[in-house]
Amino acid sequence: MRRVVVTGIGTINSIGNDVETSFKAAVAGECGIDTITLFDASEYPVRIAGEVKDFDPTTVMDKKEVKKADRFIQLGIKAANEAMNDSGFVNAENKRVDESIADRFGVISASGIGGLGTIQKNSVVCENRGPKRISPFFIPSSLVNMLGGFISIEHGLKGPSLSHVTACAASTHALADAVKTIKINGADRILVVGAESAVCGAGVGGFAAMKALSTRNDDPKKASRPFDTDRDGFVMGEGAGALVVETLESAEARGAKIYCEIIGFGESGDANHITSPVMDGPLRSMKAALNMAEATIGEKIKIDYVNSHGTSTPVGDVNETKAIKELFGGVENCPPVTSTKGQIGHCLGAAGAIEAIFTIKALNEGVIPPTINIENQDPECDLDYVPNTARNVELTTVMSNNFGFGGTNGSIIFKKFIK
Repeated sequence: MRRVVVTGIGTINSIGNDVETSFKAAVAGECGIDTITLFDASEYPVRIAGEVKDFDPTTVMDKKEVKKADRFIQLGIKAANEAMNDSGFVNAENKRVDESIADRFGVISASGIGGLGTIQKNSVVCENRGPKRISPFFIPSSLVNMLGGFISIEHGLKGPSLSHVTACAASTHALADAVKTIKINGADRILVVGAESAVCGAGVGGFAAMKALSTRNDDPKKASRPFDTDRDGFVMGEGAGALVVETLESAEARGAKIYCEIIGFGESGDANHITSPVMDGPLRSMKAALNMAEATIGEKIKIDYVNSHGTSTPVGDVNETKAIKELFGGVENCPPVTSTKGQIGHCLGAAGAIEAIFTIKALNEGVIPPTINIENQDPECDLDYVPNTARNVELTTVMSNNFGFGGTNGSIIFKKFIK
């Protein structure tokens, strides 16, 4: 079966508007969480988030087109453009791929919610001013699959155009779907894009009503604290991540830079509760990824590092810790585990793509970003979380996890490419 490699990456998030800036900041333990500025949150119980900074949508879209796309689409286009340029398939002068490969070049997009801000805005208009005042761009601006729609037009991608909406596992599932599609010869190359921008009244208010968010409003830089005893919920983030994946044959034929090979992925469902996780689902997801990876390589493999889902929620962090210990057979056998959500917050459906990029960068540069804000490690979370300071270590095979509401789970394994 065909081998699949990553040849382009791009991201925008609260600590950087490109890959290099973001990863450098993540390694340095910088935090992009601060008081919300995207809307007036002064009367909300939660007033903090990881917002993207200094982003002008007219740098990625024509000014007339900006009003046709929700912010999550704008952020997704930014990440996609970086990944496509990085891959070498397009450049500043020619944004569209060569016509000879277009019909075998797909796009798979992902978001947990999509254009929530646009939905909120137009719902208010409908209620207060009547249906005739709703924007004609409302529906295409807010649909999740329009993320891929805009991007496919931008880059001339005529292969499979698919979309995933599986909560916080969405872009991990999109990446896995890309690998599947290429392996069964449904496409030769796929651009995977996960994007989210739900930092609006409905988003923050809704998650706050569930008691899912941290209320550490007076200390935003310390609010997201995965695996710490004093964690009190996740902090919303926004952003996007994009990865170009293609067959090894295609990458080698064009002399592409190869970041890594994707050797395994796993998906599972808890079948238990709409919001509260159980160990069984994440464990089966990771086992499936590991089994596939070993079948791909043809031998037992050693996972050197896990980028965890690690949301900073009281239940979720303990649950994932238990699943990782069960997978590897006890604390003493577990690799280092970190969460980068302390730095950028929880980017919901974009989390998987952004964190996959951080994981791939760690693999290539031999440095594990720290889990920041661990001041008193939870005794139930007893793994090596690389607290507060990055660690230089040789990495060969790494795993990234993402889990979502509805009990949906995804895990993916990357291996350093060796010819």
